[in-house]
Order: sequence, then C-alpha cells, then structure tokens
Amino acid sequence: MQFIDLKAQYRALKDEIDANIRGVLDSAQFIGGPYVKELEAQLAAFTDRKHCITCANGTDALQIAYMVAGVGAGDAVFCPDMTFISSTEPAKMFGATAVFCDITPDTYCLSPAGLERQIQAVLTEGKLTPKAAVAVDILGNPCDYDAIGAICEKYGLFLIEDAAQSFGASYHGKKACAFGHIATTSFFPAKPLGCYGDGGAIFTDDDAVDQLCRSLCVHGKGPGGKYDNVRVGMNSRLDAMQAAVLLPKLRALGTYEMDARQMVARRYNEAFAGRFVTPFVAEGCVSAWAQYALLAKDTAQRDAIVAYLKEAGIPNMIYYPTPQHALPVFRDEPHYGETFHNADDYCARTFSLPMHPYLEEAEQRKIIDAVLEGL
Repeated sequence: MQFIDLKAQYRALKDEIDANIRGVLDSAQFIGGPYVKELEAQLAAFTDRKHCITCANGTDALQIAYMVAGVGAGDAVFCPDMTFISSTEPAKMFGATAVFCDITPDTYCLSPAGLERQIQAVLTEGKLTPKAAVAVDILGNPCDYDAIGAICEKYGLFLIEDAAQSFGASYHGKKACAFGHIATTSFFPAKPLGCYGDGGAIFTDDDAVDQLCRSLCVHGKGPGGKYDNVRVGMNSRLDAMQAAVLLPKLRALGTYEMDARQMVARRYNEAFAGRFVTPFVAEGCVSAWAQYALLAKDTAQRDAIVAYLKEAGIPNMIYYPTPQHALPVFRDEPHYGETFHNADDYCARTFSLPMHPYLEEAEQRKIIDAVLEGL
C-alpha cells in the first residue's frame, strides 16, 4: 500500500507521459523550450492569473517571492505557526524577522485575528517594519483570503500565497494561486500536481513582477539576456522533462483527479465522524486534499494509533510534528505574547492517512478498519 500512489497515476497517464518524454529526448532541448512555455500558459489559464513563471522548486519560488517583496533587515514577515519551514525560512535568510501567528482551530490555516494581533504588536513595539504576510494553504485547504487580504491592505503588507499544497483547490470560485500580490506552488512529486523530481512556479498579474521574477530566475539577467546581469539573482529553471510530465498531469487534475480526491475525503469523513476531529473545509471552498489529517483525542491516543498502523502495514505521516515557533532555528524570534495554542494543539494530535485520487474503496476500507481497531 502506498501513502501517495504515484505508480497508479503513472499507469493511468503512461501513454501521454511517455510520448512527452520521448519528445524532449528527441529535441535534446532540456532547459526551456516548447514544453515549458506550454506549461506556463496552461498553468496561468488554469489559475486565471496573467503570468506564470516556472522555476526549479517550490522553495525557490518562495525565496523569489520574498525577493520581489523586498524583504530585508529590520522587516517583519508574518507567517502561520503551522507549516513547513520553506514558507518561513526566507525571512531569516534575508535578514528579516519571522513573526509567527497562530492558526485557526478548524482550517489550521493562518488566523486572520492572529495576524492582525501580531501586526499591531509589532507596530506598538516600533522596532520592526511590517513588510509582508505569507498565507499558507495548509494540507490543501485554502486560507480565508477575504479577511487576510483586507488586513494586508489595511496595513500595507505584501501578501504572498503559498499554494504548495493546494494547487487545484478553490476559494469562493477562484483557484489557488489566484490570490496575493504573488503566489507560489511546488511540483514536488507528492503534491496534488507533482512532477518526477523538483519543480515550482510563481504567479502574478503584474507585468513588472513577471519580468523581475524571470530575471531573478536566471542570475538577474537584463534586457540583453543572461550576460546582461542587472541584479543579483539565482539559477532556478524548470527542466523541460518535468514540464513534459506535468502537462498530462495538469489535464488529469482538472478533469477527474480533483473529483476523485473529494470522494476519498468523503469516505474518510463519513467513517471517522464522531470518533476524531475530521478536516473542516469552509463553505464556498474546495480543498485539494494534499493530505488527509485527523486529530486524535490527545498525543497518547495519536501515538498508539500510529504504532498500530505501522504494525499493520498501513502508511501514515504526521504533518507537522513541530510548530514553527518551537523549531531551534526560530526559538529566538519574538512572540509578542502569542501562545500559539491552536498550533501546539494541532501538532500534538494530528496524524495523516493515505490520500490520493487512485485510492480504491476496498483499500480505503482496510485503512479505516485499521484506524478504528487501533483506538
């Protein structure tokens, strides 16, 4: 049994993927080229953004977003306390301060109330300049962008949407990656839209930001090309082979995989209702279900279930075991009195089960039965 069955997906898309890979090999154009251009066009159309800039991985996409925002020393970047470090580490990398905000108790995304509370605390102290906010669509569930967007506008913050886990999700009719001044995603193989290696993308509606991102991706190139270096950039380009793999996967995600993900989540929800805290998706939203995460009664129950699943050969994961404020690298960051109650509670009780659009009902039944037996 696979936690995320990429082999089953490959079998379903084998003919298209193999044909595209052969096309790349025949062309010998491994960097850039028609597959990358076509993918960028299709990704922009899928998300209804004007521009899509592909890059080497999701972490680079976030770092470039921070660079576009101009984050640096003396700045405060407001981040959710429950995410993976790639969402938050560019703040420290560029000399800014990561100011963590608690998550909501239901969606586990950035709390709008917590965000505003931390912004006001930073302003009251007067040592840092509020610069940007990073909204992470955690576990594939979109953030409350109406509330978060209004707060960022109120305080003049640059809003970055981190949609690494939510590609395909939607918020009030708009797709993930459609929010913020800039949005980013990851094509890591286990993501809802994943390639066969590393890959990422950046989304914007701003022509100038589009050109800046493309410059930063290629060593700060200027109008004269890669030898006309007008700024310090990086080397971050999506391989043509990965674009060739992603094109049929993007079609599958839009035509049937998202529907299949909803069906798998529905079966889990029906089986676990009343026994665990099941995932909450707000009205008007659709989750991409990057992970299916349950909350146990407490850490002891969670650990007992995880041990039982391991013994039974049922794959499982914990996304994420440690909130950002408790990571050694961030322990010296100011908390401004925030207790992070919701993030601590989530991390102490969460565990995730196999989740992918090719999970058959009979196999899912085995997973469900094992979880209930482990109670």
